[in-house]
Amino acid sequence: MQRRRIGLIGGTFDPVHYGHLVVAEEVYYALGLDEIVFIPAGEPPHKRGQIVTPAAERLAMLELAIAPNTHFSISRVDLERPGPSYTVDTLRLLREQWGDTVELYFVIGWDSLEDLASWYEPQGILQRLDYLVAVHRPGHQEMPGYREQLEVRLPGIKQRLLTVAVPQLDISASELRLRVAEGRPIRYQTPDSVVEYIREHNLYHEQN
Repeated sequence: MQRRRIGLIGGTFDPVHYGHLVVAEEVYYALGLDEIVFIPAGEPPHKRGQIVTPAAERLAMLELAIAPNTHFSISRVDLERPGPSYTVDTLRLLREQWGDTVELYFVIGWDSLEDLASWYEPQGILQRLDYLVAVHRPGHQEMPGYREQLEVRLPGIKQRLLTVAVPQLDISASELRLRVAEGRPIRYQTPDSVVEYIREHNLYHEQN
């Protein structure tokens, strides 16, 4: 039986925006996946000490944003467990839930690919996924020998690494939060349903 091919996109999504959504759609199309699953972080380990919007509100905005897309869904695996949302633990839990009936395609940005060796248990991450999907801007030229260098730092990465060019939207969640705090518009940078939710729930008006 053919295994279901699932793309995984993790993040804080505070708030979700079109930059996230275009990456998800492009990877889905380019790799012929069956589904893209968004995984909102419960306690982002890289944002300790920073103010993060409560998980319930980040989840609600994500649900609104992906509602029109039948091949997008959400896993609450990181929201329903205590402690930091380390990727290796996320993948372990998803493997326990789904077993070996799925192929897991974990999506990261090109910058994150550079940093992957410094993540918590990077070898464990590679062992628990089928493919690591690094997204980059159209026209990006990979340096000769780059994958061999990655392989030295992270043995096993070469055989799992896929790359996908995606349209680059210069949108960041931190910039959206700042725009809201300053009373500037965020429409056309995130879905209207998310804009409305932020307004109704008075989010991001007090940003440091």
